[in-house]
Amino acid sequence: MIESFDQWNEVKKETSKEEVLFGFKQRDIFYIKMGKNLGYEQNGKGGKFVRPIIVLKKLNNKMFVGIPLSTQIKQGNFFYYFEFMKKSKHSEQLMQNNAILVQIRTFSTKRLLNKIGTMKQDDFVQMKDKLKKILFEDVTPSKRRVVPKDNCEEIIAQSNEKSK
Repeated sequence: MIESFDQWNEVKKETSKEEVLFGFKQRDIFYIKMGKNLGYEQNGKGGKFVRPIIVLKKLNNKMFVGIPLSTQIKQGNFFYYFEFMKKSKHSEQLMQNNAILVQIRTFSTKRLLNKIGTMKQDDFVQMKDKLKKILFEDVTPSKRRVVPKDNCEEIIAQSNEKSK
C-alpha cells in the first residue's frame, strides 16, 4: 500500500509541472489522473492512476467539479447508471457506467488526459436531480448497514429527538 502512495506521489509531481490546455464543458467524459486516495475514496488504476470522470460543472479554465465513473454496476441512491459511446481514434464502443455520486469533487485540469465521450442531456439532467437529493435531502444508502454496538445508544437518542 505504501508503495502505491509513493508511486502516485511521483506521478503527481510530474502532473503538477504540466500545463494542460483542454477545451471542456459539462457532460464531457474524460480519463484523468485520479490518484491514490484514502479510505473509501475512489482511486485511479494503472501506472498513472487513471479513472474516467464526468464534468459536472466548469468553474474556470483550470478547475471543474467532476464525478468519478465505474464500470462496476451497482444499485442504490449513491449511483447513477447510464450508457455512452466511448470514442477512440479508430472505433466507438457502447459503455455501461455508474457515476459514483458521493465521490463528487473539484479537480484541476492538469489531471485531464483525453476526452472519451459525452453524457446524453437527458441522463445529465436525471443525474443532477439524483445528486441534489443526496446533497440536500435526507438520503441514506439503499443497503442495510451494520451499526457497531457502542454507537447504538447515541443513534437511538438522535432518532428519538428527530421524531419529536
